[in-house]
Amino acid sequence: MDTVLVVDDSAMIRLILKESLSKSGFRVVEAIDGIEATAQIQSHRPDLVITDIVMPRMNGYELCRWIKSDPKTKSIPVMMCTTKNEDFDRYWGLKQGADAYIAKPYRPLELINAVRYLLERIHCQL
Repeated sequence: MDTVLVVDDSAMIRLILKESLSKSGFRVVEAIDGIEATAQIQSHRPDLVITDIVMPRMNGYELCRWIKSDPKTKSIPVMMCTTKNEDFDRYWGLKQGADAYIAKPYRPLELINAVRYLLERIHCQL
């Protein structure tokens, strides 16, 4: 079972994502910001990270750069799931190394399909 780390400072968003992902067969772990996420990643490497951008202490851009700059974690797919929906936000997220960018509000099936696609891509590379 693939593990997805959901990083968002909103408890409601984490709950919604957890329920949707769990129903689709994924194990879900949570973090409230990038600092907590880095600790989670170092102790129990997830198969994929879904992160918000606007969070305290360490935002999603910084988290993505941290993941992609470390040889031990750079292969972990990162999906940004955020209310920041301007073209520049999407461009900047992908520029930081994100593998996918989904704007809130999103359709649950769109998110699940993107997660499956990213995980299949990683499994094919192994």
